[in-house]
Amino acid sequence: MIPSSAVSGVGANHVQIQADDFSRMNNQANNVSEDHITISEVVFSRGRRRIFDGISLNVPRGKIVGIMGPSGTGKTTLLRLIGGQLRPERGIVEVDGRRIPQLSRKELFDVRKSMGMLFQSGALFTDLSVFDNVAFPLRIHTDLPDDMIRDLVLIKLQSVGLRGASELFPSELSGGMNRRVALARAVALDPRLIMYDEPFSGLDPIALGVVVQLIKTLNHVFGMTSIIVSHDIHETASIADLIYVISDGKVIGSGAPEELFKQDTPRVQQFIKGLPDGPVPFHYPATDFRDQLLNHDSLNHSAFR
Repeated sequence: MIPSSAVSGVGANHVQIQADDFSRMNNQANNVSEDHITISEVVFSRGRRRIFDGISLNVPRGKIVGIMGPSGTGKTTLLRLIGGQLRPERGIVEVDGRRIPQLSRKELFDVRKSMGMLFQSGALFTDLSVFDNVAFPLRIHTDLPDDMIRDLVLIKLQSVGLRGASELFPSELSGGMNRRVALARAVALDPRLIMYDEPFSGLDPIALGVVVQLIKTLNHVFGMTSIIVSHDIHETASIADLIYVISDGKVIGSGAPEELFKQDTPRVQQFIKGLPDGPVPFHYPATDFRDQLLNHDSLNHSAFR
């Protein structure tokens, strides 16, 4: 099902009724749990660096959930754990009642058919047209005839406003348009879950507004669950039902946007307000500045010779 603006010659009310029916059926079919995703006591490291130290969070079904926090706290890593690209050392990663780390390669491949991913860079195939980029997952994961694939691709492109650009190549599009093509590809298989990795970065105000509205509209019409990893507080808060702030390997704050902004946790407030100094210090750890200035022998001057 598609947004009412995506179809010409069909009454908007009729499309909305169908969209609501689709959303209702989708939720009933997956009514195993109110939570689409469960992360429980997950531990994950890269080398000696501990990324997650017992992190736990739940993603409610059919909601838009923001994952936020300072750079380097593992937000994208969390998406990779959910998608099964990485395995935790300990803990539970469960999607639709299925424990991702325990799945076989074939089972994981099947689960991923119900997931969509919008990469930070868009990750379009530069040597394929816009049409073929969106058609790619349909050709790989389905046995649909070419005529049906054509219609589905045009529907998805219409829903993001780029049906007229179907024959162009990514190099001929702006950054915002490329992001919209990537979004059309991400929803090509009508996924129950879609993950966005920094969907707002590098966009001008107009393109940013378009992408924000598309995420909200597609989430409602398709009845999907959406996870947004982003540093853009205002845009994420404007559409998210729930936001988690992660730091030091754990969740340090969570709630609806209006609730989160009222929390007095120092780390949460520093992130939300963009304060340059606080629990996350401005200065990298170092010896006393005065002592270092006076102790000339401690410096290695080879770089200045």
